[in-house]
Amino acid sequence: MTDLVDRRTGAHTSDDAAKRLAKRYASERNFRALGLGAVMFAIAALAMLLYTIISDGYSAFVTTNVTVTAQIDAELVDPNGKRELNDLRRGDYINVARRAIRADLPEVTARQDLRELYALLSDGASVMIRDRVLKDPSLIGQSITLKVPVSSDIDMFNKGRIEESDIASGNARITPKQLGYYKQLDARGLISTDFNGWFLSSGDSRQPELAGVWGSVIGSILTLAITLALAFPLGVAAAVYLEEFAPKNKWTDLIEVNINNLAAVPSIVFGLLGLAVFLQFFGLPRSAPLAGGVVLALMSLPIIIIASRAALRAVPPSIRQAAMGLGASRLQVVTHHVLPLAMPGILTGTILALAHALGETAPLLMIGMVAFIVDTPHSVTDAATVLPVQIYLWADSPERGFVEKTSAAIMVLLAFLLAMNAIAIFLRKKFERKW
Repeated sequence: MTDLVDRRTGAHTSDDAAKRLAKRYASERNFRALGLGAVMFAIAALAMLLYTIISDGYSAFVTTNVTVTAQIDAELVDPNGKRELNDLRRGDYINVARRAIRADLPEVTARQDLRELYALLSDGASVMIRDRVLKDPSLIGQSITLKVPVSSDIDMFNKGRIEESDIASGNARITPKQLGYYKQLDARGLISTDFNGWFLSSGDSRQPELAGVWGSVIGSILTLAITLALAFPLGVAAAVYLEEFAPKNKWTDLIEVNINNLAAVPSIVFGLLGLAVFLQFFGLPRSAPLAGGVVLALMSLPIIIIASRAALRAVPPSIRQAAMGLGASRLQVVTHHVLPLAMPGILTGTILALAHALGETAPLLMIGMVAFIVDTPHSVTDAATVLPVQIYLWADSPERGFVEKTSAAIMVLLAFLLAMNAIAIFLRKKFERKW
């Protein structure tokens, strides 16, 4: 059937044309619905992921403490009586803490019962008492009242992660007698839930209640500093040369193809390169931010080059032509006009590349940054770990207390990444030019 055309509107008015039009509209509606469904599914998956992380990790920012009154006996902490720091550091603070908890429950006298009572305390109790004495040696011979952390299992019970039914059935490392001691202390108002300063101010530990992320945070900052110091100037210089000075021939085409291919190389390949070249050949220190930063710089370099070239191409040719028309040399055009105008895009791409490097684990595992590091690193050559590796280590630990620490460390890492992305957005919005 021949289509009829309305001369006023130019629209087909036949039945076949109307069916085809309705089919096209239906296809468009289905495509929109499919796209909306995909977006809603992605949002729901992200919300579920964030809910799981936050619900598992928020409790790591608080800890369970017990209030004790510790008698700082000179015979335990300073038997020589010289008040020297080395002697005070080697004091028997464990017994000071044990006597303090025993004084709260004097009715406990049997040896086995005392062992279970002492197990309520974390090793951090003796550390806190020691730090107080080192800070003020005049406390020796006096009594001090302070809050000290309990063991990880008691902490988990207080936070509701362990149920009484688990204890009664023997599925927890808390005995019914220890539970009774805990309830007695709680009934006397000696148990409290406070902000967990250990988590944000200390390094790793075998005991979950004492483990913290500060060491890995400093390690991540030092590693990213090395990455930025190496990748940014090299990446920008390579981008400027390829975009502004290099002749267009088969060699530059080959370089561009290789740069694009390097951006898609799996990160573990860079880890193998770092292990073979930087550690074994050049002898860089293993598990140090220096080695990790060099490896991550190689991985970030192609991304920075690609982003920088895109930012340079976004500068209108009229800027170059106007500068050259006023007598500026090619180098002056690039350094005085093109590069400053492209710098917001370059910085944005650099920050995004660093954020990508911050979340990498595989290349750092290959160069030994998976070691158990207790101390906070002070230089780029000290042994260190980074946040993703710390999360990997805690996720592999069997204790229940490390479950919340893993999720809390992920929250810290996400906050780090969000801050870096916020900086990138701020720089783009503040310095972006509309052409």
